[in-house]
Amino acid sequence: MADRRYNLKAGSLLAQTRRLLRHFDLQARKGLGQHFLIDGEVLQLITSAAELTPADVIVEVGPGLGVLTRELAKQAGRVIAIELDNKLAALLNQTLASFDNVTIINEDILQIEPGALLNEAKARFPQAVNSYKVVANLPYYITSPALRHFLEASDKPQTIIVMVQKEVAEAIVAKPGQMSLLSVSVQLYGEPRIISYVPAQCFYPAPEVDSALLRIDLYPKPAVAVTDEDSFFSLVRAGFAAPRKQIGNSLAQGLGRAKGEVLSLLERADIASQRRAETLTLEEWAGLWRVFTRLKGKEIAC
Repeated sequence: MADRRYNLKAGSLLAQTRRLLRHFDLQARKGLGQHFLIDGEVLQLITSAAELTPADVIVEVGPGLGVLTRELAKQAGRVIAIELDNKLAALLNQTLASFDNVTIINEDILQIEPGALLNEAKARFPQAVNSYKVVANLPYYITSPALRHFLEASDKPQTIIVMVQKEVAEAIVAKPGQMSLLSVSVQLYGEPRIISYVPAQCFYPAPEVDSALLRIDLYPKPAVAVTDEDSFFSLVRAGFAAPRKQIGNSLAQGLGRAKGEVLSLLERADIASQRRAETLTLEEWAGLWRVFTRLKGKEIAC
């Protein structure tokens, strides 16, 4: 993990950003979490982390003014950019018209199945398409749902490279002792690592917090064997229902079950009831889930 701070050499990108906003009579929409990247070094860092090849299909979420989109299009085979903002989508269709390998989709990414995007790429891309990468400067407010959307999809990406809030990135890569529902949710599907920290001044307008570039390399199959991911996450959510409480109390509260019953199940899973949810490993969560489902013979319901 590199803890690198950038010397801002963003004059040209900042000027370009202001010029585009002025020309198209636009303003950054705070409600959509719009903060446009204006640092060229960070831009190159993102494309380098994505390890782009001409065979790659890239899904970009929230392309904004298209600064990253343009660089992706130069190096990847096809770029599918999903932009929720109608005005920005119209701008992108104009400014990126010269790229025949870019498709702009004016929709909410959370309402689109990733498999549909892959089918779109297959229809337009001359080569066979079997996988894709997600590269995005994610609006902070959709970070968790967007990651979940791709990680839990039937057609999962090969790699995810996203700019997220610094504290969120650190929560995602946390180790047992500092785990959370978010870290379990991501680490079940892939290995996350922070590529670099990126200061707020690298964006226009500058957000109130720093960011981090996060890369998640997805596993061929989940890190631990669970046959029902919905009930697994129901159990994990219950475990974190009261994170400051001991795991026995938190599970009893979260699942609405008698504490004595929960303590018995924890004992069968060889997990001390005095521990807290943030200390459990993925393997321990999976073992606990197997005990709950085996003894109850049905899905866990919160």
